[in-house]
Amino acid sequence: MPGRRKNLAALAMLVAGALAAAPALAQKRYDPGASDTEIKIGNIMPYSGPASSYGVIGKTEAAFFRMINDQGGINGRKINFISYDDAYSPPKAIEQARKLVESDEVLLIFQPLGTPSNSAIMKYMNAKKVPQLFVASGGTKFGDPKNFPWTMGFQPNYQSEGRIYAKYIRDNFPNGKIAVFWQNDDAGKDQFKGLKDGLGDKASMIIADKSYEVSDPSIDSQIVALHDSGADIFFSWAAPKGSAQAIRKVGELGWKPKFFLANTATSVASVLKPAGLDYSKDIISTIYLKDPTDPTWDKDPAVISWRAFMDKYYSDGDKTNSNNVYGYVQAEAMAQVLKQCGDNLTRENVMKQAANLKNFHTDLMLPGIMVNTSPDDYFPIEQMQLMRFNGQAWELFGDVITGEVGHERGQ
Repeated sequence: MPGRRKNLAALAMLVAGALAAAPALAQKRYDPGASDTEIKIGNIMPYSGPASSYGVIGKTEAAFFRMINDQGGINGRKINFISYDDAYSPPKAIEQARKLVESDEVLLIFQPLGTPSNSAIMKYMNAKKVPQLFVASGGTKFGDPKNFPWTMGFQPNYQSEGRIYAKYIRDNFPNGKIAVFWQNDDAGKDQFKGLKDGLGDKASMIIADKSYEVSDPSIDSQIVALHDSGADIFFSWAAPKGSAQAIRKVGELGWKPKFFLANTATSVASVLKPAGLDYSKDIISTIYLKDPTDPTWDKDPAVISWRAFMDKYYSDGDKTNSNNVYGYVQAEAMAQVLKQCGDNLTRENVMKQAANLKNFHTDLMLPGIMVNTSPDDYFPIEQMQLMRFNGQAWELFGDVITGEVGHERGQ
């Protein structure tokens, strides 16, 4: 009997221990902006100002989270998406970031748009230890986990894009003369650096370049000067308004260079149509998402589903505007991170999960494009494919290309 009592006592202790441990295992962890019922996500967009055509991205993301909420939310929690306008102004971006963090008490800021605005808020976000997640910019500085562990990009970085174009030019137009029109900020400088680095010992092919400010009312004089340089290859690295102006001016001059256009300015709706579809014919760019104007995807299930989403949740949105696909995919990635967080909705765990995406792929990405992150790699996507505009729609050509920046990361 003593042995039996000893066994029963031991069993009782094990049961008691298990019961005591159960609440600890099931314990939910929250930082400001998260609760049993809600997750507050902040966002900053240029709904007004010189880059206002990008504002549709924020509207698409808001629509996506409305859809998610209708489906029951993420892990049972509804998304409270709070989006403010910064008019593409860095001082205004700082003001809005402070409001979101200190007044609205969001869990994180997701997809703030623009290299200048993100540069302005980056030190503040990292000092506050609030995630600045999947920034809407390809600036390489947003993939520097050693110095800015709370800031992460998503889209291919601009230097990678520049290297991809450089490889294509080296392979196909090795004797060309290049003129470059670039935005005078970190984005334009990154893109230009990627092109020069990718050209390597052929960098002397670049015979002229002119910069512009996003707020410039006209860029005609820069385009005329580049035309007069005698170049037969032209790069436009500019925001949508500047790109549309450049395309139109090149066309009006009767200039017929090999024309390369920044990936961020390829929307048929907001760039090519305003510039003139005839002037836009044969322009080359890059992409990593399915373009809604490309007939290749007309019967694609993911594109059909996206169009149905647009009809229901963003009915006044333009289904020929690729920015609306971009916003949807970014929001899908954000939802994936929050799903991985489970009931541990701390800011630290948000960044941990964002840095632990393994072969993540949404069906609106091109086949073969994968998202992979680690604590040392804050560049989720480094693959793109070339495409050419046929006068009505973009057409893919070539293979998916990786344009790694390598040792230049984070600089």
